[in-house]
Amino acid sequence: MAEGEILTAPVIIEYPFTRTTGPVIGAFFTALREGFIVGIKGADGRVLVPPFEYDPNTSEDLSEIVEVGTAGEVLTWAWIAEPIEGQPLDRPFGWALIRLDGADTGLLHAVDTGGDPSRMATGMRVKVQWADERVGHINDIACFIPEEAS
Repeated sequence: MAEGEILTAPVIIEYPFTRTTGPVIGAFFTALREGFIVGIKGADGRVLVPPFEYDPNTSEDLSEIVEVGTAGEVLTWAWIAEPIEGQPLDRPFGWALIRLDGADTGLLHAVDTGGDPSRMATGMRVKVQWADERVGHINDIACFIPEEAS
């Protein structure tokens, strides 16, 4: 090698194997593709959405999948005045923790109020706005919208 010459080598970063979603997360994604939402019943009877494979309190395996509603209540939220690339909406929106009807925990997702932050509130009712094409992914829920927008 000549003096001053820079030695380089190609670097390939790869993830050469696949992972299945398993029976719990697989059921959640399948339900989204089909246009409904499921959670899982915990050891204490609470319904967790999104579903976990293990109970967060006892570490027991969980397997009782239950359907929940596609509407619910905003538990808490934050307003995004200037969305960045990769966020679910290209206009101002709220990130919200939403407790769906029949669930005991919150699901984090975007709420579209038409860009109006005065329409966002803790306790407000929202419903799913499904993506036009669903494939079994969290983005099958395009966003939530206020129920009064029906």
